[in-house]
Amino acid sequence: MIDGAGGRVRHKESAALTFGLTFMLVAGCGTAGALSQDVIDRALRQGAAPDLMYVVELPGYELAEQSVGGVNEEGFGAFYTSPDGRRVEMRVDRGPYRCSGTCERDGTGWFTVDGGRQEYVAVREDHHLRLICDVGQVERGVLKQAAESARPAVGTGTPSPPPSPVERGDLPEHGDMAPLNPTGPGG
Repeated sequence: MIDGAGGRVRHKESAALTFGLTFMLVAGCGTAGALSQDVIDRALRQGAAPDLMYVVELPGYELAEQSVGGVNEEGFGAFYTSPDGRRVEMRVDRGPYRCSGTCERDGTGWFTVDGGRQEYVAVREDHHLRLICDVGQVERGVLKQAAESARPAVGTGTPSPPPSPVERGDLPEHGDMAPLNPTGPGG
């Protein structure tokens, strides 16, 4: 088991943002972009903890929003894709990082190669963020920079409530008027 040290930054809500906003989206720049409210809500419904949701800046790659979701107990995951179809997986999990393969300490994180895959792991106070791809697909320094500069995608809060049921008003009070199919012989 490999533990790392680092600090987690907590964001304070400003009074101007609290009037009806549950989440604070991180302003997107470059190829990372911000997560839309629908994507955040979907990941929260899948069990992802808000403090484990991150976005990264990875040159030449864009976030594939349809890939965003919960992983494991309360972790978070997403894929970043390039125009030519290459993918980099991002996974964020609580707890210490457990290394498999060839692990090399690199700053406050780890660089690992195992079975044709490489990853850079940024270790935080109580969780770790991994960027994973095929060996040689992304330069080690680029993976390191992206993982270490990952930023939270949401502030504190809970998911938006599901929409209320629609009151139709066009159904009769004594049933839905479905056809009656009385049973008889043989049925």
